[in-house]
Amino acid sequence: MNHQHPHLDIRAAVESQVESTFERVQDLYQAIHCQPELPFQEHRTSALLAEALETLGFEVTRGVGGTGVVALMRNGEGPTVMLRGDMDALPIEEQTGVEFASRETAENAEGKRVPVMHACGHDLHSSCLVGAASVLADLKAQWQGTLMLVAQPAEEIFGGARAMLDDGLYERFARPDIVLGQHNMPAMAGTLGHLAGNAMAAATTLRVTIHGDGGHGSMPAYTVDPVVIAAYVVTRLQTIVAREVPPEETVVVTVGKLHAGTQGNIIPHTAELEINVRSFDNALHRRVLEAIERIVRAECEAGRSPRDPEFHTLTETISLHNDEEAVERVRRAHAEYFGESQLFAMPRLNGSEDFPYFGNAMAGGFGGDDIPCVYWFIGATPEARWRETPGEGISEKMRHLEMPHSPYYFPGQEATIRTGIAALTTGALAYLAP
Repeated sequence: MNHQHPHLDIRAAVESQVESTFERVQDLYQAIHCQPELPFQEHRTSALLAEALETLGFEVTRGVGGTGVVALMRNGEGPTVMLRGDMDALPIEEQTGVEFASRETAENAEGKRVPVMHACGHDLHSSCLVGAASVLADLKAQWQGTLMLVAQPAEEIFGGARAMLDDGLYERFARPDIVLGQHNMPAMAGTLGHLAGNAMAAATTLRVTIHGDGGHGSMPAYTVDPVVIAAYVVTRLQTIVAREVPPEETVVVTVGKLHAGTQGNIIPHTAELEINVRSFDNALHRRVLEAIERIVRAECEAGRSPRDPEFHTLTETISLHNDEEAVERVRRAHAEYFGESQLFAMPRLNGSEDFPYFGNAMAGGFGGDDIPCVYWFIGATPEARWRETPGEGISEKMRHLEMPHSPYYFPGQEATIRTGIAALTTGALAYLAP
């Protein structure tokens, strides 16, 4: 080895190993893509990942937090670096037209059979996790410490991270010194985006049931109409952002579902709302949820509701805080490998993830201090299409491109797979390489 230029030597070694493992990772990606599975149903997917990691020499444990997989490679004294990839899919019918498109259906949590598609690229994330495992296993002489790989279920419903933590992830296996993860997005394939600080929003979806006293539509005086109460609730909720949130803060309150009744001349007994809240400050987020409950209860009292409203949290996650020092360290490693021209400043996203539970000691339910996290983004749009897309910057161009959760979204470009493998590998080596 030429010790005068160790970073150049490692870069060349990583590049060589990425190429040698690429076809196997691409095959794995296509195998997972064509047979997607819904949250906590990832039995086949997790088996494929576990078998691939066992073949590479990792200590593999299946069934963590339901369908999660944990793989360890201990390589002497040094830090413990955790790489996380999610693996669940969405109830969407695929329209990408690729040869290995999903034609799968599955039974959802309500017992309804639905089409299933990897419309968010979790198949890409988990495949790249195996790719990075392969590269790092072949480069064991270049690093020291413990590599911890986590294939996580149920990200789409914000359930998998906490399920794995509740199942003793850090107590049974290892407590990482740094947690690294990535997500694809419609930026140019081969590029990476970084953002320190608050990078993704906290999100809560509430189901609210308002009770009335139904009856004939011709005799409203003999009823308590929950539809009217619900209408006032929807209107009043808009004042939370307008009148209770400081203007420099970003908060979104959306009533995405409002259901009541069966036909026009029947006043129903109940009205049901589903409310989605997003913000970047966990304390402010809790205050917004308290304001929602206060308004719902007050409108129910004003409307003579005979029973207290019911509140049920459907999904919930905290905001993602990327550790500033750790982001800079990983970004430097990415710049050394990919070149500064391939990196971009990631705009803050109102989208949400359950990844931050792995670093937040209180929310994640594990002891001790918080663990620093770094979560970056890899481009998934072919270069030619990116250059012909209108707009100057990332945000402008994304307006004209398919987004995750679209039936037309396909992030599995060869350049994206290579980037995903190398980004995880070099991010880990930023901590593991002596």
